[in-house]
Amino acid sequence: MRNPKILIAAGGTGGHVYPAIAIADALKTNNPETEIRFVGTKNHMEWHAVPKAGYDIDNVWISGFHRRLTAKNLLFPVKLITALAQSFAILSRFKPDVVVSCGGYVAGPVGWVAGKKSIPVVIQEQNSFPGVTNRLLAKFATKIFTAFEEADRFLPASKTMITGNPTRSTLTAVDKQAGLKAFGFDDTRPVLLVMGGSGGAKSINEAILNNLEALHNQSELQIIWQCGSRYYDELTTKVDEAKYPNLRLTAFIDSMPEAYAAADLVISRAGASSCSEFMLIGMPSVLIPSPNVAGDHQTQNAQAMAEAGASELVKDDEAKMVISELVSKLINDQERLKEMNKAALALAKPDAAGTIANEILELAKSRLN
Repeated sequence: MRNPKILIAAGGTGGHVYPAIAIADALKTNNPETEIRFVGTKNHMEWHAVPKAGYDIDNVWISGFHRRLTAKNLLFPVKLITALAQSFAILSRFKPDVVVSCGGYVAGPVGWVAGKKSIPVVIQEQNSFPGVTNRLLAKFATKIFTAFEEADRFLPASKTMITGNPTRSTLTAVDKQAGLKAFGFDDTRPVLLVMGGSGGAKSINEAILNNLEALHNQSELQIIWQCGSRYYDELTTKVDEAKYPNLRLTAFIDSMPEAYAAADLVISRAGASSCSEFMLIGMPSVLIPSPNVAGDHQTQNAQAMAEAGASELVKDDEAKMVISELVSKLINDQERLKEMNKAALALAKPDAAGTIANEILELAKSRLN
């Protein structure tokens, strides 16, 4: 019997890409002979993240359709036709037994062509409100793996299976001292980690900039601030890093296990993948949901975390005003941090990637027999 072949389509943001890589790693753990390829786009993060994780990736030329009137939409039909042709070529050449959609625009044409070619399609949906690509592909799907019960309302219930979100197994591989050393910190002062997602978050950056002196000097924090590449250049002109020796301003964090190991508290958006990582490692968090996402799913994610006692929820338009006082209060209350740690761990589904990988390989096996 030949080795199973799995094609994974995921792109755009870390929320799609990192769960896809976690599934690929679990597939390899389950069956090292599994042949895996990714499909993504050259101008997004998967083009670097996937090869770095050890997997091959093919390019499909696609982007989203802008809802507002813009000249970019004139190119969309050309991109779509090209993407469908490229997807057909990739599928015909690789001949996968299963196609996995983890979301992002690139998964649309790949999943659609797979469905038309009668190749089994499985979906991994990270959020409580499914993305448009996965909603469109649901009719082709054999199985749909979800992280939140709320997602079942928008997907065929007979196909769904709640597994939680796959997370990177390497996230727990670093201890506290190694994490502190990686950022040149010591263990005499607490560490605040600020993340805006792979692209950065303007309102979180503004809140930190507005409160930087109070956080760094008055609260005596060591701060890792991941601001996003689109904001980095501007912030370096506004922040005199010589005045803040315990600040590490960076566009992107390559060493997430070290960052998580060093941190006592994180400020973040409430994307599903980030929340799942906080659960896995027991990270106390202040969540500032993005108001600009479909179905307001980040608020639902944050509310679930807050109600469980794992997080504090702050509205996007209130962050500037409350963040300094809230962070100072939390980070100096060790009992509260321990309670948040336990609550986050209780929500975790650490076997999500393995469960999904087992289901995919069972489906592939039925094709091989």
